[in-house]
Amino acid sequence: MGTNCNLPHLEYEKSYGFPGKVIAGIDEVGRGCIAGPVVAAVACLPPKIDFNQNPWLREVRDSKLLTPLKREMLSLHLTQWLSGFAIGLATVNEIDDINILQASFLAMERALEILSKKISIDQVLVDGKFVPLHLKGFFFPIIKGDQKCLSIACASIIAKVYRDHLMEQLDAQYPHYGLSKHKGYPTQMHKEALKTHGVSILHRKSFEPVRVLLSV
Repeated sequence: MGTNCNLPHLEYEKSYGFPGKVIAGIDEVGRGCIAGPVVAAVACLPPKIDFNQNPWLREVRDSKLLTPLKREMLSLHLTQWLSGFAIGLATVNEIDDINILQASFLAMERALEILSKKISIDQVLVDGKFVPLHLKGFFFPIIKGDQKCLSIACASIIAKVYRDHLMEQLDAQYPHYGLSKHKGYPTQMHKEALKTHGVSILHRKSFEPVRVLLSV
C-alpha cells in the first residue's frame, strides 16, 4: 500500500515490532453526536498481509471517507480477515456522568478487555491526541491515525458500521428523531425533531442543544 499520505499504511505497526509483536489499533465513533452511545473497536492485523491476495485491503481508510455501502463491504471482509477484533461502548448516561473524552476511553478499554481474553496484545495504537493516563506506554496516540495507520483504519470501519446499525435499531424504537438518517449527529433535521418531540432517554443531556432545551 505504500506510505501515500492519503492512505493508511503499516509504518506505525512496524515501528512497534509488527509482525513479530501483536499490535492493535483502536478507534471510536460517535463523539460528536448528541444522541446514542460512543462506540470503540479494536482490531489486530494478521501477521501476514498480502494486498494482492486481498485487493479490497487497498480500499481501507478512515471510515468517514467511505460511502455507507463501501463501509459495509469492508467491515464484512475485515471481521473475517483480522486476527481478532472487539467492540465496546459507553452509554449516554456514562457520557453525561464522566464527559465524552473519558467515556470514549471507557469504550476503548471495554473493547480491549474483550479482545485481550483471546489475544495477548503488545501495543495499542489509538486514533487521536490523548490516551488514558493509566495506559500511557501501552497506548500510543496518533493524530489522524485513522488516515495513517492500517490497524486504526480497520477499527474505524468496524466501529462505524456497528454504531450505524445500532442507531438504525434505536430508530425503530424512537421513530420521531430520524436516527437512521443522521445516526445521532446534530443535523438541522435532528435539532428540529428535538424541538418538536422533546428530549428522549437517548439524548446526551450534557451536550448542546439538548442542554439548552432542558433549561427552557
